[in-house]
Amino acid sequence: MSLRLLLPLLFALGASGALAQDSSAQNDVDRVVVRKAERTLALLGADGQILRVYHGIQLGNPNGAKHFQGDRRTPEGEYRIDYGNPDSAYHLSLHITYPNAGDADFARAQGRTPGGLIFIHGQPNGWAAQHHGARAPGDWTDGCIALSDREIEQLWQRIGDDTPITILP
Repeated sequence: MSLRLLLPLLFALGASGALAQDSSAQNDVDRVVVRKAERTLALLGADGQILRVYHGIQLGNPNGAKHFQGDRRTPEGEYRIDYGNPDSAYHLSLHITYPNAGDADFARAQGRTPGGLIFIHGQPNGWAAQHHGARAPGDWTDGCIALSDREIEQLWQRIGDDTPITILP
């Protein structure tokens, strides 16, 4: 189990100081597929079987692929989820390895930077508590993929470091 999966369990330390085991951690996802137009995020297991589909994902600007820093677009292409951040400004976050080499080359050829810091994450910290578990309205991210806090918690338990992610238009 990766360190990222163990971090949320630090809250489960017993009086003896031993870390409680998390039986819900499955780490069974082989690939994530995002379909921006359909607003879905699918978790795929071995042999491509669909394990779970999340509907109503929130994005930045959903029209077109991300090309430059500040364009607020959600990237399109092949990437990896390489680490999780339990201390982000959002309820948990999983980092996507945007830009890839092609993204960086395209931006450089235009004399621009591609940007970065693209994540799958929950709602802004404190939002759900103040709004009875609801999501912030609309497409509000700067290019990231947002889920409900409950949904990102599920992903956090199931996705291991270095999981491939495909983001489609």
